[in-house]
Formats: sequence, structure tokens, C-alpha cells
Amino acid sequence: MPDLTEEEYDALDELLTKTTPKVSGDGKSGFFMKHKGNIIIVNDTTATYLRARADATHKSPSELVDEMVQEQISLSDALVR
Repeated sequence: MPDLTEEEYDALDELLTKTTPKVSGDGKSGFFMKHKGNIIIVNDTTATYLRARADATHKSPSELVDEMVQEQISLSDALVR
């Protein structure tokens, strides 16, 4: 992002502070639609790991967590049998 003058910064700050975000309503885009509204809080180490794995595998952190959980479910099911 280019350097802003004080006036440009103030105008941008005012715009972002006073503007209500628009929701598309298409049911496909936006953070909450992509993540189904489920937010989890993780520590910095976990977040760094997930971001690095996401970048390396071209998957979202949500996809990675889902894969890990599914793997753990499979392992625990195998132990029960």
C-alpha cells in the first residue's frame, strides 16, 4: 500500500469507521459463509503452523483442521475395534 498523507489517512479512517460493510447475500462469499460462522481461537504456534501448512498445500486452515480431526476420528475408531 502506498504511503498516505495525514489527510488521506484521516479520510480513509473516517470512511472505514463510519461505513457499514455490505453483505452480498449470494450465500457463497464472505468470511462467515466460507467458514460457516464457526470461529475457533488457537495459540500463536498453532496459527503459525496452520498458516504455513495452508500456504504449502494451497488449502485453507479450516480444511487442514477438518483433515486432522477426521484422521483422529479414524484412529480412535480403529482403536475401539
